[in-house]
Amino acid sequence: MTRRTLLAGLPAMAAPTRLPQKIRCALIGVDGHAGEVTGPLAELPDVQLVAIADPSAKRVAQMTKSPRLSGAKYYPDWRKMLDSEKVDVIGIHNANSMHADPIVACLDRKIHVIAEKPIATDLNDLERVRKAVEKGSARFTSILPMRLTPSYLALKEIVASGELGEIVQMDAQKSYQVSADRPEWFYKRQTYGGTMAWIGIHMIDLMIHISGRDMTEAFGFQNHIGFPDTGDTENVTGTVFRLDNGGVALLRMDYLRPRTSGSHGDDRLRLAGLKGIAEYMEATGVTVMSDKRQKREVITKLPEKKSVFVEFLNHIYNNGPDPIPWKEIYRGHQIALGARDAMEKKRITKL
Repeated sequence: MTRRTLLAGLPAMAAPTRLPQKIRCALIGVDGHAGEVTGPLAELPDVQLVAIADPSAKRVAQMTKSPRLSGAKYYPDWRKMLDSEKVDVIGIHNANSMHADPIVACLDRKIHVIAEKPIATDLNDLERVRKAVEKGSARFTSILPMRLTPSYLALKEIVASGELGEIVQMDAQKSYQVSADRPEWFYKRQTYGGTMAWIGIHMIDLMIHISGRDMTEAFGFQNHIGFPDTGDTENVTGTVFRLDNGGVALLRMDYLRPRTSGSHGDDRLRLAGLKGIAEYMEATGVTVMSDKRQKREVITKLPEKKSVFVEFLNHIYNNGPDPIPWKEIYRGHQIALGARDAMEKKRITKL
């Protein structure tokens, strides 16, 4: 079980969100960010988790020890689950390379889908998903929860206000602790899909969403050094992107964060515009310096955290805004897969 999956057993603190009808929910796989779906169930009295499909009965049994998950029926095969259960919304959290098939199957059955990222690990599967999303009536979103957290919501507000001017440079970081206790698929390139596809997609999504800029070219380097028990997982990467206005974005990632660091990850994002700079890192919080301010300031009043799953359900059933528009999900994946391919082929790649 992953750290995020185990978080599904923690009580939710938000007030209940009511929906106009009872909703039957299911899971395909219990890896990755499955807790983004199961965690908010306590604040969703109209949603019932009715089934879970995963090859490992042991892992599902561990997950369903939580009282609010205990009523879910277990299936070893997701296809049999879809044939047997009436489901309104489904969360997909199996191995990265296996996301596309159940996404397409569920959308074809008019089941709303919230899927783990990457939604595909190659461009052919990404196009299959695109066609299924755009031709059908079922709604789709991907689990990119960082854009709905307070610090990044604050950065989005700052940029949208115009205080920084046109964004011409960005610098992002993801630094994680190494771990050898993840599912086996995580350590094989064929099923993992690459570190850029797995965690780089988060920062690419944030950069294009917050800045409003597109990325047109990418080049970089990646490698796996040391840590033989973590297989093919690239643990050091560096990528440079050309922005659509001629600016530059940088993304560095590693699985080198020591166990003694006190937290699993160290995420950072800096946006520099023609009138000012805003950045977030855990050590300093959200800070801004611009032509409008006398000195660098720490932003202490932040927006409230939102749940991708709750916002998705509100979008479907209460006519709320789309938390992550499909156009942005698709473009972010195009960029991430293109940047990964640029590093693997050691050449500048047009995005």
